[in-house]
Amino acid sequence: QVQLVESGGGLVQAGGSLRLSCAASGLTFSTYLMGWFRQAPGKEREFVAAIAWTGGRISYADSVKGRFTISRDNAKNTAYLQMNSLKPEDTAVYYCAAAFGRVVATTRDEYNYWGQGTQVTVSS
Repeated sequence: QVQLVESGGGLVQAGGSLRLSCAASGLTFSTYLMGWFRQAPGKEREFVAAIAWTGGRISYADSVKGRFTISRDNAKNTAYLQMNSLKPEDTAVYYCAAAFGRVVATTRDEYNYWGQGTQVTVSS
């Protein structure tokens, strides 16, 4: 079965950095767009970033542009989210997701598979 496992979440101070990882298994990694979403308590799950197989098509939410960087290592079937200059408003559960045959996707219904999430907490 398909499995996406996030790791790297934790507690950091404002202005700090954190790198999230998403290890994929049970799917053909090269056929999927990889994305990151986040959900804060009482909020809707929102798009953060996405990257296509070749890495040539990358998209970011305006709120994270210039601070976050998405990447993928296809040989390791792993996607990453490097988060710099973290703010308290970045606090959320971060989810990895995979969208079949896409080069760009920013809505939840476009993604086929989801991880269980990893908590990121940024203190003031």
